[in-house]
Amino acid sequence: MVTPLEQVFREEWGRVVATLIGFLGDFDVAEEAAQEAFAIAADRWPRDGVPGNPRAWLMTTARNRATDRIRRDRAFATRFGVLAAASHAEVPTNATTFPDERLELIFTCCHPALAIEAQVALTLRTLGGLTTDEIARAFLVPERTMAQRLVRAKRKIKAAGIPFRVPPVHLLRERLDAVLAVVYLIFNEGYGGRDELATEALWLGRALTELLPDDPEVHGLLAMMLLHDSRRDARFDDGELVLLGDQDRSRWNTRQIAAGRAELDRALALRGRGSYVVQAAIASLHAETPCDWAQIAALYGRLTHLTGSPVAELNRAIAIAETEGPEAGLRIIDHLALDDFRYLHSTRAELLRRLGRTDEARDAYRRARQLTDDGAERRFLERRLTELAGRPDSG
Repeated sequence: MVTPLEQVFREEWGRVVATLIGFLGDFDVAEEAAQEAFAIAADRWPRDGVPGNPRAWLMTTARNRATDRIRRDRAFATRFGVLAAASHAEVPTNATTFPDERLELIFTCCHPALAIEAQVALTLRTLGGLTTDEIARAFLVPERTMAQRLVRAKRKIKAAGIPFRVPPVHLLRERLDAVLAVVYLIFNEGYGGRDELATEALWLGRALTELLPDDPEVHGLLAMMLLHDSRRDARFDDGELVLLGDQDRSRWNTRQIAAGRAELDRALALRGRGSYVVQAAIASLHAETPCDWAQIAALYGRLTHLTGSPVAELNRAIAIAETEGPEAGLRIIDHLALDDFRYLHSTRAELLRRLGRTDEARDAYRRARQLTDDGAERRFLERRLTELAGRPDSG
């Protein structure tokens, strides 16, 4: 059960932090002020009730906490002069009057002075509200390594005086790859069950198509997200994960599928052939009945060629298993260097289960479970293990 405070955090964290960073010009102060505001809300709201405009309440509280910190720290004296003048203005009570500074934040985080890994990680932390551990798992690196990347990125932004704004048109291209990667990773985190992050990614995708209407990869990314998100209501049943082949297709959002395909058509009309356009084409094929697995496998082969990603190759193996059988898929999977990637082990377990190699399947499911946090995915793996408990090995 999600509490009202947790729901507000999920919906408002990115907006609150983005607005504070634009106001204060400091990532650390903004994050700390937002965290303090949410901590105060956690103490007061259960007793006093959730305010009518939670975002306005959080913004006012966070700004006041930041003001208090700056007053205590003489090193921020010059900046406080600016803040003090601004703090006399009344915080609007209508949330729609707040400027939406998420685009400014994402382009600030994706400045070319930062390494692309740092760009993506910093935006996930500040805009998506992901913990350092969550981001580290998304990048398949240790938490300590990711924490160091975040610290260095914030220091570099401050030292270089990187401006908080959407860059002019002639500079957009050099940042676009990182921005698209950020939106993609935010969506992926949301796809696992955090609907507010998926919604955030879709908002950013639509905003980017307005900013860059003639870029095929921007339309490709939005198309892919719309098509995947169209299955949101069918992917879970009473909180339990439902695989694609078992989903109730009547619960798919047909209007969203149509919108995704329209974005894909636009990308193709712009002669798009990049990785996001290819992934959108794959997602469109997944929405057909029956799936054309041979075509999906061919497109994943194209994606592997474009990106060199072992994850794309894993997905190609899944498609090949559907057309040529589980053993053909396993031959590909067993050569992939993805030992710390839970989906490799869960996929391998599924193919082994189909082949009747029960003992090996159990080992693979256990390895996948070890790499999976609590939640619907872990419960799914545990159900599979329970199903295999009394089944003999026929491999």
